[in-house]
Amino acid sequence: MKHLNKLYVALAFTLVFGACGDVFELDEFLTDPNNVSEEAAGVDFLYNQVQISFANVYANSHFITEGLVRLDAMQSFNYNNALGPTAGNGIWNNFYANLMPDINAMNALAEERGLDIHAGTAKIMQAFAMTTMVDLFGDIPYSQAVQGAAEEQILNPTLDSGDSVYAAANALLDEAIAQLSGTTAAAPAFDNFYGGAPASWITLANTLKLRMANNTRLVNGANAVASLATDDIIDDPSEDFVYQFSTNRANPDSRHPFYVAQYEANDGGYQSNYFMHLLCCEKEVEDPRIRYYFYRQVNDIFAEDPNAFSCLGVEDWNEESVASAVPPHYTDVDPLMPFCFARADGYYGRDHANGSGIPPDGPIRAVYGLYPGGGKWDGSTFTTVQNAGVDGGRGAGIYPIVTASSVAFMRAEAALEGSGEDARALLEEAVRQSIDKVLSFESVSPGDFSETVVDQVTGEEVTRGDQFGPSSADVEEYVGVVLDLFDNSSDQLDVIMKEFLISLPGNGLEAYNAYRRTGKPNNMQPVQDIQTIDPFPTSILLPSDHVNLNINAVQKTLGDKVFWDNGSAATR
Repeated sequence: MKHLNKLYVALAFTLVFGACGDVFELDEFLTDPNNVSEEAAGVDFLYNQVQISFANVYANSHFITEGLVRLDAMQSFNYNNALGPTAGNGIWNNFYANLMPDINAMNALAEERGLDIHAGTAKIMQAFAMTTMVDLFGDIPYSQAVQGAAEEQILNPTLDSGDSVYAAANALLDEAIAQLSGTTAAAPAFDNFYGGAPASWITLANTLKLRMANNTRLVNGANAVASLATDDIIDDPSEDFVYQFSTNRANPDSRHPFYVAQYEANDGGYQSNYFMHLLCCEKEVEDPRIRYYFYRQVNDIFAEDPNAFSCLGVEDWNEESVASAVPPHYTDVDPLMPFCFARADGYYGRDHANGSGIPPDGPIRAVYGLYPGGGKWDGSTFTTVQNAGVDGGRGAGIYPIVTASSVAFMRAEAALEGSGEDARALLEEAVRQSIDKVLSFESVSPGDFSETVVDQVTGEEVTRGDQFGPSSADVEEYVGVVLDLFDNSSDQLDVIMKEFLISLPGNGLEAYNAYRRTGKPNNMQPVQDIQTIDPFPTSILLPSDHVNLNINAVQKTLGDKVFWDNGSAATR
C-alpha cells in the first residue's frame, strides 16, 4: 500500500543519513524496523513519532544556536570552530530522515481515515520545522526531498530558495487551518502540546504566520505583523506551544536534556557569564527570574580551590587579579562587561568563546535551574546537584517553542519598526507574561520552596520561598525599571531586544533570529580572545552528511545570509 511504501522510504533515509544528534531514544518504538506490519503502521503510532521527531528538530535548533547568542557559553575560540560542517548533521537528519517521512506516512493513513486533526496538526509542525531549516541554513532541498512514494524519490535533491520554502510553509498553515476548522474527526490518542484541541492548534497556526511575517520584516516591511495580530493568536500563557517532559529516568529517559546534562553525574556545559550578568547585575534591581534560571552550587567562588578555575589572563585567584585582567575590547563594548564570572556569589560560568581546557570545576559552576529544564530552584542551599537525578523538578521541564511573551516581544519589535502598535504596552505585556510563566514553575518542584529556614533578620521560621523568592513588589519594581529604561533610552529597540533575550532560555533559535534581524542587544559580549575573532555566522554550513552524499550539493559559508536577512544588523 502507498503508506507502507512511505514507511519503507523513511527507513531507507534513516539508514542512508543516520540519526545523529537525537535528543530522545527512539528504540522503544521500533519492534522490527526491517519488517513493518500494518499494525505497527497505526496512525497514532506515527503521530507519536511525528511529535518526537518535531521535538528533536526543535532541540537541535536550540543547541546549535544557544552559544551563538550567549544563552549558554560557546566553548570554542571562534565561530568557525564552533560551527564546523558536522554541526548541522543532527537537525538535517532529524528533518529529512525522521520528521518528513513520519509526516508523509502518517498523513497517508490519516487521509484514508478522515483524521483531519492528525493531518492538520502535523502540517503545522511541518511548517514550523520547514521555516526552522531555512532560518538556519538558508536554501534547502524541499520540492524534491521526501515528497512521495518510494518510486518517486530523488536521492540527490537540489536546493529550493528559502523564500519559496517559507511560502510553502505558509500555504501548509492555511491548509491546516481549513482542515481543522469545524472538524468533528477523532483526536490523536496523545497530543503532547494541546490535547487534541483543534482550536488551540488553529491559534498556533495563526501565530506562526505572524512569526514568519516578523522574521521577514526586513525585506517585506513590518505592516504585515500588525495585520496578523488578530484576536486568535497566542497572547496568554495558557495558550503557549510547549513540549512537556516528564520525570521518567529510564526506558525511556524522557526528562529535559538540561536536567540530564547536569543533574546526574556529569558536569554538563557552562552557563553564559554574559547572560547571567543581564539578570544579576546590569540593572539596579535583580531580575525576579534569576533563581529559576540558574542554580548556584557555591556561594563564594573566591573561597574555592584556585586550580578549579580557568580564566584567560588571570594569574591569581582573587577579585583584584580578575579585575586587572579584563580585556580592553570588553570594556570598549561595555565598561561593565562581565569577565570570568557574572557575580562572585556563585554565578560562575564562562565567557563567550572561551575554548580553553576544562578544569575540575563541575561542583562549582552555576547550572541550569528550575526553568525551563525542570532542575532545582535556587533557595540559597548551595549544594551539589550531581546526585543521580533526585533534585528539584527531576527533569519535568519544557521546550518553550512559542510563548505568549515571545509573541508580544515580536509585536513590540515590529511596532518600533512601523507596524503601528503600541511598543511600550507590548513590552510591558511581554515582560509580565515571561515572569508569570517562569514563576509558575514553583509547582514543578514545590519542595524547593517549602523548606523551613530561620529568617536572618527577624529570627522567625519562614519558608525558603518566602525568604528568597521574588515578591509581587519585586516584580513590580523590575517592570518599572524596564519601562523607565525604555522611556529614557535613545535606542528603545535595544531595550526591547535585551528583554526578549532574557526571556528566551531554552529557545536559541528565536534569539538567533532576533539577533540577526536587529543586531541587539548592543552590548553582546565579544569573543574572548581578540586574536581569534571572526565574523558572526549569519547562517549554518550545509551538513557534511548532505554535502558528502548528495552529488548536487555545494558547500556554502557561514557568512551567507538567509533570504530575510538584508544585512542591516551589526553583529559580533
